[in-house]
Formats: sequence, structure tokens, C-alpha cells
Amino acid sequence: MKNRSELREVIMKVLYQIDMFNEAKVDYDLNDLIKEQLEVENSFVNDSINGILTNRDKITELANKYLNEWSLDRLNKVDQAILSLGIYELMYTDTPSVVSINEAIELSKKYSDEKVTKMINGVLDKIYHEEEK
Repeated sequence: MKNRSELREVIMKVLYQIDMFNEAKVDYDLNDLIKEQLEVENSFVNDSINGILTNRDKITELANKYLNEWSLDRLNKVDQAILSLGIYELMYTDTPSVVSINEAIELSKKYSDEKVTKMINGVLDKIYHEEEK
């Protein structure tokens, strides 16, 4: 059984795949994408991915609001997935804010460079301080 950090990595990978398939106009089955990454169904993964997809416009709007002179679509797809997951957890789940931010930073450290990690930290921190009130 995977721990929550490992499950967040699965979520990021599935979100990445979704974006790649959508960009290439390739049909896919969301459940199949999840099953490729997980041997056992997991409600945390399913709920998170579906929640991110359902709230994608609001998540993008929040990201763009706090990405100084940037927009979410200018980030690479992995960074988009990490930031979207972080925003989703901050705004739509009961996960403690410090955990949501830290988990996104750890994913970013693994898959991105230091500048992107700092940017993701900054965006999530601003959302935490300004949007959660």
C-alpha cells in the first residue's frame, strides 16, 4: 500500500497524462489511466483527480492570479500538475495547509528545478494567506 506522498505522485502522473492526451486529442478512459498507476483502487487518488478536473477552471484562475506575470499554461505539464494538486488540496480538502504546501514542494524538488520549486511554494503560500481566510 502506498503512502499519501506516493499517492500524490500518482495523482501528478495521471494529471500529466490527461494533459498530454488532451493536447494530442487522444481519447482515454480516466479509470484506465488511474489503474495503470495503481494496482488497488484508492479513494484519495480518485477523489483528488476528479476534484481537480471538476474545479480546474477555478484552480487555473487562482494559479494565474498568483503567478507573477506568468500563467499556468506557461509551466511545463508536470509543474502544472503539481501546482494544481497543491491548490486543490489547499482549497477543497481538509488536508492541513502546511501538509498540502510541503507535499507540493517535495514533488517539485523531485521533478522540477529549484526556481520552479520556489515559485510553487510562493504561489501556494500566497493562496494560503489570502484565499483561505
